[in-house]
Amino acid sequence: MKHYLPLIAVASVALLSACNKNDEPEVVGGPADPMAAQLANAAPVELPPSVKANKQFRCKDNSLIFVDYMSDDKSALLRTEKGGTATALKAAEAGQPFTAEGGYEVKGSGNDVTITVPGKSAQACHV
Repeated sequence: MKHYLPLIAVASVALLSACNKNDEPEVVGGPADPMAAQLANAAPVELPPSVKANKQFRCKDNSLIFVDYMSDDKSALLRTEKGGTATALKAAEAGQPFTAEGGYEVKGSGNDVTITVPGKSAQACHV
């Protein structure tokens, strides 16, 4: 009797698996999308730029400036303290100086740059 139980189980599974051999998926109609036309005609979405490089600069007055360069080459984030609030800088075109309201400016994007922050004159900084 014990030898017949696995055989009966395999046979019943084989019979059940043979049922309903339908290769077509069942598609159940749902409500129409009210925004389908608007989404089809919408402009493509542009993702925000990612961080391309993080650089820590030491300036002539021995202060540290932290700059995060973005992948679009037209934006950067500047912090005057490691955990400080970031100031968003923008450039008109790639290769132009990054600027922000209040007197922030970063010229260059390599290891040697000139940085201007409010209350200080422009100073050379390096990595």
